[in-house]
Amino acid sequence: MNKGNGRANMKVMVVIDESECSYRALMWVLDNLKESIKNLPLVIFAAQPPPKCNYVASSAFGLACICPLSATMDLFNSVQQQNKKVALGILEKAKRICASKGVIVEAITEAGYPKEVICDAVQKCGVNLLVIGDEADGNIKRALLGSVSSYCVQNAKCQVLLVRNKA
Repeated sequence: MNKGNGRANMKVMVVIDESECSYRALMWVLDNLKESIKNLPLVIFAAQPPPKCNYVASSAFGLACICPLSATMDLFNSVQQQNKKVALGILEKAKRICASKGVIVEAITEAGYPKEVICDAVQKCGVNLLVIGDEADGNIKRALLGSVSSYCVQNAKCQVLLVRNKA
């Protein structure tokens, strides 16, 4: 937070993707932090995940495995461009929502692994509060696979607020 006006100068970043929980986080910020974000634009961030080039191989014995596919640069670039278009579309939808509430936004998208580019953007933008929608995936899945929100809670250089489903 900046000194002087306290909460009125808080720089807030909301992570948005195509999930319902990320839009719930955006709406939570718009409904609950409007006074805190009135002097600075709300930062809306959408990650562009790296292309995944895998294929499934199976055999007559019923065994299947996922093998990395040696992608050509054309395929890689095509998938990367598609991911960028999706991210920009997500940001446009979020900007319209914010505009309907009278909130000025700064929309940012970066390519890379979401958890890493989110934490990098927090530092680059000087964010005071990172807001992430948190899906209830369950403790086992979270322990085995990890989650973007768990990573950000541990590694972001600011306060992190997780917005969960209403129970």
